[in-house]
Parts: sequence; C-alpha cells; structure tokens
Amino acid sequence: MENAELSPLLQSFVGKTVVIDFVSPYVCLGKLVGWDAQFLELRDADLHDFRDSQATREVYVYDSVRIGIRRNRARVLVRRDEVVAVTLFEDIATF
Repeated sequence: MENAELSPLLQSFVGKTVVIDFVSPYVCLGKLVGWDAQFLELRDADLHDFRDSQATREVYVYDSVRIGIRRNRARVLVRRDEVVAVTLFEDIATF
C-alpha cells in the first residue's frame, strides 16, 4: 500500500502491533503495515464491535494485552477519517 502523507510519528509505528480507537463503537488491534490517503492497513488483526459485547473499550484492550489479540482478520483496511487514536500495543498500561 502506498504511504500517503507520511507522518514521522505514524511511520515509527509501521511493523508494530497497535490499538486503533474509532469514533464509532469499534476498536482494532493488529500489526500496522501501511496506509494511504483513506485507509490504514493492518494484518493479523482483531476488529471488535462493542455493540456485540458487554465489555468496555478499556477492559477489552486491557484483556487483549493480558491474554493476547483475538485475531479475526488476516488483513483489514480501516478508514483514517474514523480514527481517534493510534497507540502502540506495548504502551497500554497494565496496572
């Protein structure tokens, strides 16, 4: 995937496992492999819809750090305009 609008901050996340929070009731965890003007591309990802879950976003992400990512997508493209935050998986606090 061609990298459009390269951000040095986001570029440092390529190849690493990230947590992407959306404005919608979704979260995506997986390896960031690239992006273009419209999408972020992740591999070995868990795209989770909180409408199908009783867990809060914080609990779900925390549990994923503790027990591992529940991969349900080999590859997923997520819309950049829906993204609120991108966090390195290793930076999730586990008190």
